[in-house]
Amino acid sequence: MSTISNFWNIEAAEFPQTGTPTEQLKFLLNYALLAPSGHNTQPWNFKIQDEAIALYADRTRALPVVDPQDRELIISCGTALFNLRIALRHFGYTGKISTFPEPSHPDLLATIQLGKPTQASADEQMLFEAIPQRHTNRRDYENRDVPKSMLTWLQVDAASEGAWLHVVKGDLTRQAIAELVVRGDRWQMADPNFRRELAAWIHPGSSSSHDGIPGYAYGVNQYLDFATPIFAWAMRTLDLGDAMAHHNRQLTIQSPAILVLGTEQDTPRDWLAAGQALERVLLRSQAVGLSASFLNQPIEVPTLRSQLSKLIYASGYPQILLRLGFGSEVKPTARRRVDEVLL
Repeated sequence: MSTISNFWNIEAAEFPQTGTPTEQLKFLLNYALLAPSGHNTQPWNFKIQDEAIALYADRTRALPVVDPQDRELIISCGTALFNLRIALRHFGYTGKISTFPEPSHPDLLATIQLGKPTQASADEQMLFEAIPQRHTNRRDYENRDVPKSMLTWLQVDAASEGAWLHVVKGDLTRQAIAELVVRGDRWQMADPNFRRELAAWIHPGSSSSHDGIPGYAYGVNQYLDFATPIFAWAMRTLDLGDAMAHHNRQLTIQSPAILVLGTEQDTPRDWLAAGQALERVLLRSQAVGLSASFLNQPIEVPTLRSQLSKLIYASGYPQILLRLGFGSEVKPTARRRVDEVLL
């Protein structure tokens, strides 16, 4: 597989139904790799041994400036774990999952076995079919409300994974959150280390890299793709905080729905659960035609995170700030191949 589209066009019919457990587990990894991650770093490794997949946090892909505790890194691994769980169900297995099976090895986040034969529910099939369709959409969304029944459904989804999902209501609260996003943008972009870290993951869409953020994801026209290195240079060199803040304030205010996903505690186990809840919410949204993207700045800046928690009267810790709405189709970003993530 060489083009970006090939990474996403997985032929389910090629699943080795009569193959060995190792062959089947290796095939399932194709779906795990389509999960979202911060800066598209894809911070995960896998090892197939004794008829099980071991999921490891790949801390060589950490973002020490924006994510010094590897909180978002483990959330990203949780999204990949959820994709694995849904793929297992689609192909007729219950899945046997053990999280943090060896406390002395904190990088080992989970082990996954096929489990007993089963038949996937209609709901699980719907989520599975959404996996290759889900792409982060940073563009503007239509001026169309998200049905309240859908938002309630997403809250149930998050709760089923051990997280909570707060739907922001009222213009005053939304404007207050928009101001936290603005302050987060200005705080982060004023830090040269943050800018360098972000710019290091921005690549031209024509790049052979299988990770990072292509210029088109930021709105760089495909015919101007050659200018992406200039865009990355500007991001690295200049304090674009005011411009970013203005853009993201508008996104926060105008997006049909703003959601905060959080957990009662703030440990690696909670982060992994938050990632699984996030992916369930994203796949459900995709299945009904909704787009999503992230505005995590107020959570990435500690002083703003506590203010966000107070704004929404949360009994716990915000983990993800999400915008949701009906958007146009966007081009997916590249993914690493299975052989690139296998230990």
